[in-house]
Amino acid sequence: MTGYFLQAFIYLLAAVVAVPVAKRLGLGSVLGYLIAGLLIGPVLGLVGEETNTIQHFAEFGVVMMLFLVGMELEPKALWNMKLRLLGLGGLQLLLTAAVITGIAISAGLSWQVALTIGLIFALSSTAIVLQTFQEKGLQQTEGAKGAFSILLFQDIAVIPMLALIPLLALPELASAINQVADQNAGHGDNLVDGLPGWLYGLVIIASIAFVTIGGHYLSRPLFRFVASSGLREIFTATALMLVIGIAALMGLVGLSPALGAFLAGVVLANSEFRHELKANIEPFKGLLLGLFFITVGAGIHFGTLTENLGLIISITLGVMVLKALVLLLIATLFDLKGSNRWLLTLSLAQAGEFGFVLISFAAQNSVLATDLIALLQLVVALSMFLTPGLFILFERVIMPHYMRDKSSRQHDTVDDKGTVIIAGIGRFGQIVNRLLVANDFKTVILDIRSEQVDLMRQIGTQAYFGDASKPGMLGTAGIDEASLMVIAIDDREAAVEMVKYVKLSHPHLNVLVRAFDRGHGYRLRQAGADYLISETYHSALEMGAQALRFLGVHPFQAERQKHAYRDIEAQQSDVLYEAWKDDASGERFDNNYRELFMELQQLIDDALKSDLHDNHSKRRSWTPPPKGYAEEQLKDQKEQKD
Repeated sequence: MTGYFLQAFIYLLAAVVAVPVAKRLGLGSVLGYLIAGLLIGPVLGLVGEETNTIQHFAEFGVVMMLFLVGMELEPKALWNMKLRLLGLGGLQLLLTAAVITGIAISAGLSWQVALTIGLIFALSSTAIVLQTFQEKGLQQTEGAKGAFSILLFQDIAVIPMLALIPLLALPELASAINQVADQNAGHGDNLVDGLPGWLYGLVIIASIAFVTIGGHYLSRPLFRFVASSGLREIFTATALMLVIGIAALMGLVGLSPALGAFLAGVVLANSEFRHELKANIEPFKGLLLGLFFITVGAGIHFGTLTENLGLIISITLGVMVLKALVLLLIATLFDLKGSNRWLLTLSLAQAGEFGFVLISFAAQNSVLATDLIALLQLVVALSMFLTPGLFILFERVIMPHYMRDKSSRQHDTVDDKGTVIIAGIGRFGQIVNRLLVANDFKTVILDIRSEQVDLMRQIGTQAYFGDASKPGMLGTAGIDEASLMVIAIDDREAAVEMVKYVKLSHPHLNVLVRAFDRGHGYRLRQAGADYLISETYHSALEMGAQALRFLGVHPFQAERQKHAYRDIEAQQSDVLYEAWKDDASGERFDNNYRELFMELQQLIDDALKSDLHDNHSKRRSWTPPPKGYAEEQLKDQKEQKD
């Protein structure tokens, strides 16, 4: 028993150490698990032959992953994405698999082995790519959306691949496995052996029908019954029972357990218990899948790497180049331009974690020989190791190149003069501009994003391409004649520097600035901004007040709570700013500031809990302007212009 505990401790310790380090280095969790396996296996020799046994157990993590993949594939959503899925994803998979298969056949491999290798290398790493997109904020780019479509199609395509691979079994490898099976006769767990072909077909159809129809009609009453108990652990047990039971059923009828789990996931994609199921399955999936990758890393043969170093590196680079060329062709065909084309190309040029799954599955089904398995595992792992480098190439070389091309566009000649200069015409600046224009104030809009300027012009808003941080640009925009400047740009540092320059060179000019948070607001205030507002402050207050109303709080009380929060915040803002400004530590958040901030929070809590009527008389209500006020204002403005 102690030995099992020691082995478990070694695996967990390796994951705990290697995975966070790998993520911090930008390598991703999958590579972290592979590194952990390499360390405890070939490098340190802490684990041995039991790795193969553990890998069979850990492969259930793959089953769970495909179950969760199926749950994400709501049929209606899939139908809406059909063109992108079938176009981008289908074309990438077919072309890549066909090219690699052809090269493998020309190298002297049998067509069965060549096709299996083509399918393995056609897949990319969903885990690494999506995680990197999220970390670098690239999810909303057209290149990332195209890559996601391809990855989703690949995940779906794994299912027919798992069904196809057993049909590619080589007779010579199968005979060796059959001899082992004969020695273990009487311990089989396949119920369809020896059945005639027509009956076997009926059993398969009946099993799939049971999973799909039964999953739809029987799962809901079952989950309602379990949920009524109020015991979370029983719901977790039910979720595990469902996945394990379906996997066992598929295995008993000679089908892939992963196929059954995937079908069950698709069936339950519209279930009201979908999110609860995901929440319960996800931890087990993560642990078992991580364990699977650790066993893959532990099973890699360093001897094979050292003996065939040149060959492995050549194959790895060749596969990545071929995949990149295919992806570049597809990106061109689907009219992806600029950096998006290269993002799609470089992000998917590697092999993926499902490659390990297919290699393991092909080995079990007598398709790949042992020496070839070790070689393919090393190629897949090495390509994944190189993926962060491709993202670095995109981020530091390709992206700046296209940014330079955009910035090389000549600044517009501003032939307008206005009362207000607006720097930045994003979602924030647009609202400010509409209010000003609606009240007949002339605005001059500047933005460094050429595509945003072109978009504004398409909807009838006059904007100019130009960098508002450059004095010359502000001069042509009429800063000497303007009386107000609104800064609503996304670059925090540029906003601070812009305020400093404007207040130094044009002290008469009122400067209004959007702040991102409290710290940024203090820096803008220190730079000389006349008025600043946090971009989320008022919206958060409104949301909080609305939340109170939805929870049954009287609207008047909710409104009073909102005003109380705002009043205390305003009263204490100067005190906090002075504490921040006086801190010489460089961090701007010393103990004095922290104490004052905590005091502010306490004051707000006390004010919100106080009697609503305590200060009612002190609050001045809003008084509407007198009748005809608007007409008089309009008349005065026209007289001033004349």
